[in-house]
Amino acid sequence: MRYEMMFAGQLREAIEKNTPVVMPVGVLEYHSEHAVFGVDTLLVIRALEILEKEMDLVIFPPFHFGAASYAVEPPENNGTIHVPSQTLHVMAKDLFRSMLRVGMKNIHIFIHHQSENFAAGMPTDLAFRLAAREALFEYIEKERGEGWWGNESMKDYYSMHEQGSDPFSWIKIHPFMDAETQKKFPIDHASLQETSLMMAFCPEGVDMKRFVEKKWYSAGAKNASPEYGNAAREMILAGMRKILKGQ
Repeated sequence: MRYEMMFAGQLREAIEKNTPVVMPVGVLEYHSEHAVFGVDTLLVIRALEILEKEMDLVIFPPFHFGAASYAVEPPENNGTIHVPSQTLHVMAKDLFRSMLRVGMKNIHIFIHHQSENFAAGMPTDLAFRLAAREALFEYIEKERGEGWWGNESMKDYYSMHEQGSDPFSWIKIHPFMDAETQKKFPIDHASLQETSLMMAFCPEGVDMKRFVEKKWYSAGAKNASPEYGNAAREMILAGMRKILKGQ
């Protein structure tokens, strides 16, 4: 279900069932001449459209305006839109505050931008991660009072944490591609992997007639194929299914 198209009764039912609430997050940036600006977000959107047909999901409107940076190319005539992480943090914290107050406690953010560095973190995912933690601390303390974690009722916290059922699991930030998938299909920028993924998930967003082999980072796109993209797609979807089913 798309959040913007839900009725109040449907929302209440989803909250009662603890249905996963999912939001795609990405950027708008230059992806060489042969791929559209929205690659990072479009890949997550299309994956969720597939999974929506298989399981109950509440899909939030996608957020395209991450911290793209100008590391690839300057924005002039190249299209990159960059929003600093400080701004993202404020926006994301207010968003998470609202979602928690609505009653959502199974929130998943999938990010596909600079996620080869996800373990250490990059500006977009770090802004969302910090915002999630701060919003959760604030919400729980308001609901349960100071000292909530030290209360006797939380004595099973560490076992809850191991099972992924502790309060800090109410909001989770994920890379679009898990570590295993990244190892088999290494992340790049508008090259073999990303171009192939677009062929598999969003073929109308790639046009190889426009390909120009002038930049090192996208030169491998000449070897891109739907077959490579579809193989990666299956691993990506399997990883996302596992997360959203709580396995």
